[in-house]
Amino acid sequence: MSTAQHKIGSGFGATSTADDVLHGIDLTGKLALVTGGYSGLGLETTRALTKAGARVVVPARRRAVAEEALAGLTGVEVDELDLGDLESVRGFAGRFLDSARTIDIVIDNAGIMACPETRVGPGWEAQFATNHLGHFALVNRLWPAIEPGGARVVSVSSRGHHFSGIRWDDVHWQQGYDKWQAYGQAKTANVLFAVELDRLAADHGVRAFALHPGGILTPLQRHLPKAEMVERGWIDEQGKALNPEGFKSPAQGAATQVWAATSPQLDGMGGVYLEDCDIAEPAADGDERGGVKDWAVDPEQATRLWTLSAELTGVDAFAA
Repeated sequence: MSTAQHKIGSGFGATSTADDVLHGIDLTGKLALVTGGYSGLGLETTRALTKAGARVVVPARRRAVAEEALAGLTGVEVDELDLGDLESVRGFAGRFLDSARTIDIVIDNAGIMACPETRVGPGWEAQFATNHLGHFALVNRLWPAIEPGGARVVSVSSRGHHFSGIRWDDVHWQQGYDKWQAYGQAKTANVLFAVELDRLAADHGVRAFALHPGGILTPLQRHLPKAEMVERGWIDEQGKALNPEGFKSPAQGAATQVWAATSPQLDGMGGVYLEDCDIAEPAADGDERGGVKDWAVDPEQATRLWTLSAELTGVDAFAA
């Protein structure tokens, strides 16, 4: 049964931290996989999960950087993965499957934002390819290891999904390029992926969620010129946040994805978009402050995107 896209009154909120939502939860014996789990929100997510007892696998494009960032944490292992390279995805998944371990939590956290026009693979637009197609291929290849009867897959989207639905006639931006709309399409794809995965996987006891972590100043902004961030009112000329209360800390930003991955309040639920450690409300027309757009949770578009993604990546764990 599909879960209603309405708040459940979790008792947490925008200022809750990853440690807050994990209070009283013991993850001993659980294995989590966190893409990008060595920087920004991903690093905070990895830290919180290991503190609660989980073992965390961190696939990383920059392995040496990841190992240095995670050096102080126990219960973490790093392997190589470039989400923009399907052969790299295949290689990582194969190595993990060879270990004969099972996965209790997948957090698709890694991503790029508003980058200059970049092509990867067979000419794919980089944000759609990295943020969506790479994670699509990864989860499908790892499906034999994803623990039935309780595993969760968490797709980290963004309020940026408000910028654009799926451009079905030109998903790879062959006809002009807008970095923010391309980001929006990729973030919409992250939500639609969770909607369809949840539909396909629920009978196996595996549930999927998507979420907006909140506004946080992290390395995700690496592609944005300083002048643009100043113009948007995010930082001053010295690089200091102008409106600190308008941004979450990394610990607060990681909270919603950790809550999605572990909270017993979400038992029996799935296929919904979350924000501020609760299920989000549908976005009102013209309201860009929060909520989820209809196009991001449309089940027909979710199925259509799954079919397209399977065709592009050549992998579909649920194919007949």
